Amino acid sequence: MRTFVLEGLVAGRWEPGDRIVERRIALELGISQAPVREALRELETMDLVTSTPNKGVRVRELNLDQLRDVYLVRASLERRAVMLAAPRLAGNVTALERRLLAMRRAAAEADTDGQALHGVAFHRTIVHACGNPVLIRHWDWLGVEAWTRLSLRWLRTELHDNAEDHEEILEGLRRGDPHLGRLMELHVMDYAHASRSA
Repeated sequence: MRTFVLEGLVAGRWEPGDRIVERRIALELGISQAPVREALRELETMDLVTSTPNKGVRVRELNLDQLRDVYLVRASLERRAVMLAAPRLAGNVTALERRLLAMRRAAAEADTDGQALHGVAFHRTIVHACGNPVLIRHWDWLGVEAWTRLSLRWLRTELHDNAEDHEEILEGLRRGDPHLGRLMELHVMDYAHASRSA
């Protein structure tokens, strides 16, 4: 259910300031209001919507300070994740190579959303390889894909051909770079800085 509402936000069904009516969604999907209400609560914890008594749920305005805060936490989690994932992957970066190829294809086709999706999938592959379920759960909770796609849509940040940025991480994993954690942290924070300057 959370995915349904997130996709609605990303696709522009609801814009910042719009009211999301849980009853309407429940009727549309032919379900009770309880799962819709739960999904909206989850989105509120992610700071994507705000709930006011007797006024309902509205889509929050996305701002650069929120985005920076999300990226700060994400960078810390991914720094630790890549350090834990490196020995577990033992140089096997085949899955990451596929994501990199998909990013290049999306860039060649000027598919910004595709680039974002494959870029997040690249990072998700590393995070899920770390073997720490608590870290994975917290990273998933951040809603990295949603924040990435919403920032591109609402803040009109430009996404360049980002395969090259990810190539450095892939090579670091392949050769067991001892500075891989810091490299990942800087890589993630570069996107936050790019968003602010855009």
